Amino acid sequence: MITLSVNGRAYEVDVEPDTPLLWVLRDAIGLTGTKYGCGIAQCGCCTVHLAGIATRSCQVPIGEVGVRPITTIEALAQDGKLHPVQQAWLDLDVPQCGYCQSGMIMAVVALLKQKPKPTDADIDAAITNICRCGTYQRIRAAIHRAAGAA
Repeated sequence: MITLSVNGRAYEVDVEPDTPLLWVLRDAIGLTGTKYGCGIAQCGCCTVHLAGIATRSCQVPIGEVGVRPITTIEALAQDGKLHPVQQAWLDLDVPQCGYCQSGMIMAVVALLKQKPKPTDADIDAAITNICRCGTYQRIRAAIHRAAGAA
């Protein structure tokens, strides 16, 4: 059994230590907001926070997580209020298909914790998630809106 802290709650999971964190979150714990995209940590659909750092969960073996807390998209909204990034996403109609959005939002939240007022260059350097629909202009605008709301 492996014990994890996910979204402030302790979970015990019976999985092999080389099982990717993504599949533990989705299949063992039932938190399906984190998506599978490519399986090779390139697209970013599976981004979660591992000890506050945006991490692509498809390539993190659960045995390497240890006691580091995990935060998923399910934990962003608090007390019925959306996180400022989630609200900006809705306000600016960012998603089209929406598949990449949970990972994209998690990456943006991590960026804004490090750089509360990011420049376009900061965004380009930090947000490497892929949006197959190509909504990058709206994504950038939503990041700036969320930065202004924080």
